[in-house]
Amino acid sequence: MANTLLTAPTGQGVYDLPVTLPGPAGFPLATAHTATPAGACRFCGTPLHITFVDLGPSPLCQDHVRPENFNRAEAFYDLHAYVCKSCLLVQVKDLVSPSDVFPSDYAYFSSYSPSWLRHAQKYTRMAIERFGLGTEQLVVEVASNDGYLLQYFVEQGIPVLGIEPAENVADCARQKGINTLSKFFGQETAREVASSCGQADLLIGNNVLAHVPDINDFVAGLSLMLKPDGVLTMEFPHLLQLVAGNQFDTIYHEHFSYLSFWTVERIFAHHGLVLFDVEELPTHGGSLRIYARHASSTAPALAVTSAVPALREREIAAGVCDMDFYAAFAASAKETKRKLLEFLIDAKRAGKTVVGYGAPGKGNTLLNYCGIRTDFVDYTVDLNPHKQGNFLPGTRLPIYHPDRILETQPDYLLILPWNLREEIMEQMAVIRSWGGQFVVPIPEVRVYS
Repeated sequence: MANTLLTAPTGQGVYDLPVTLPGPAGFPLATAHTATPAGACRFCGTPLHITFVDLGPSPLCQDHVRPENFNRAEAFYDLHAYVCKSCLLVQVKDLVSPSDVFPSDYAYFSSYSPSWLRHAQKYTRMAIERFGLGTEQLVVEVASNDGYLLQYFVEQGIPVLGIEPAENVADCARQKGINTLSKFFGQETAREVASSCGQADLLIGNNVLAHVPDINDFVAGLSLMLKPDGVLTMEFPHLLQLVAGNQFDTIYHEHFSYLSFWTVERIFAHHGLVLFDVEELPTHGGSLRIYARHASSTAPALAVTSAVPALREREIAAGVCDMDFYAAFAASAKETKRKLLEFLIDAKRAGKTVVGYGAPGKGNTLLNYCGIRTDFVDYTVDLNPHKQGNFLPGTRLPIYHPDRILETQPDYLLILPWNLREEIMEQMAVIRSWGGQFVVPIPEVRVYS
């Protein structure tokens, strides 16, 4: 079938975007800020029927199994991603409540990645210089985690506020002297914070936009939280890179949405926000950093740059508006599964030992989708002490400190957070001393000596 450029349907309920964008002018949005019907797009309310990829049943990727619960059954949920035929938002359905996805003992702490800390420092220097931030401005970060980013603004004497729903993670930030509110973010929280602390001069959200089930309530909250001439920056994995790199393992229940620039522009425009700049980043296998402002802002420094139409046009040229772009992804995921299993089968038949490095969400999707357990991989390791001593969800691989690798001297080290390949290969270069090799599973199996 020839590629077909999608056009948004017209008729009752079409919403006129507050800014003019190329392509379809509106979508049949559900009633503003109300829950969309089951099985409907979380942005525009269109029924979801088109499969992007079906990865089968899988447990929550950060719900690590404690030793005392090892013999208890786990909950598995359908991990099936769809693409909306109207707004092209790739998404999984809301099968799990946010409180289950981000519990009070959430195990993800950003500060355990040195490369991510360097990324945060670099961003802080850029933002302070570009937007003239000082002691009179307020920086707010949504999903601020353990203060990995805001700590660098605090060092410069700039007032900050973190908003982080996971209480244990928020406590770590408070111990660093970072004022942190433990709440889920949306319109209600935005109104509370704006009335008590004021609106943000700089509003930040890194790797959170994909994590919110009610994307309309969340982005509407961002609009309420932002000063009239304030700046909003957000980072999220880029759908274009997800497809190009066959990154199916980045799909899990905690990631509700998978975002192209084309779709994000429309989501933000619906809520009165203009994307005035965009950067492509190498983080998380290829991410975007968008810069947004209120549509009503006329500040010269916030004028739309040439990067915005350039990326928009490149996405369209790559096919993000064509259903064939999405249709081929599932077949690529299946082939990668076959190749990884073939490698592991051959390695085990040859008497080789394989262990994992890392306990990231993407690793759990990969292992559960491929059916890889201790018959193929003996264990995994992680620098995060909150994960050590537990077991990976579903596959029940034990999680140890990286020193375990020195004790057992495996033949292969399977790098589960493949986006940190260079950092991990540098940290674990010692395995070469006994002939150990590194294995990266995505986009397909590659062995590094």
